[in-house]
Amino acid sequence: MKIIITGATGLVGEGVLLVCLENPSVTEVLSISRKPLSHKHDKLKELIVKDFDEIKNHDTQINTYDACFFCAGVSSVGEDEASFTKKTYDFVISFAEILSNISPKITFIYVSGNRTDSTEQGKVMWARVKGRTENALLKLPFKAAYNFRPGFMRPVKGQKNVRFIYRVFDALSFLWYLIVPNWICTMREVGLAMINCVSKGYSTPTLEVKDIKLQAK
Repeated sequence: MKIIITGATGLVGEGVLLVCLENPSVTEVLSISRKPLSHKHDKLKELIVKDFDEIKNHDTQINTYDACFFCAGVSSVGEDEASFTKKTYDFVISFAEILSNISPKITFIYVSGNRTDSTEQGKVMWARVKGRTENALLKLPFKAAYNFRPGFMRPVKGQKNVRFIYRVFDALSFLWYLIVPNWICTMREVGLAMINCVSKGYSTPTLEVKDIKLQAK
């Protein structure tokens, strides 16, 4: 399969990228981002854009891919709802709408977050916005769409974009597995679960941590 990945310069996207590059069922990966990657691989191609809306100018190239793993995103820390909505909902849905017009045969997988609010009515701002984003994606005319809700994800070997505090959390992972097992998984499990959603499908469009672990097997 041929996979598009966004956000490969960030933590989640980089982890998913590395899993895809080592997986024999993935023959090609196209990274769409605003800056070049430090990783090089025979399977890897890059499309550098100033704005993600520019993908409409590359429709012939993009139309050859089987899936898009949307791993790009921003933290809600320091953001008000209007700003976070623009950087999350508007950003993701604009890209996804263009992509669905270019190639409705694509399977679209969005990395959301643990405890995202599908009702869009809860008290937690980021959870409402991501819930709205998830719901809108499921209405687009893709071959299939899935929302991944991982919690803490342990990095894979070779990752470069891992902040110090994330490494500290990773060192304490044995505690999280004991205390909150449904909050922690690995980047490898996330990447494998995505690949398997494309090849096998899944029974529900929303995958919590337990679903991600199951689908990764």
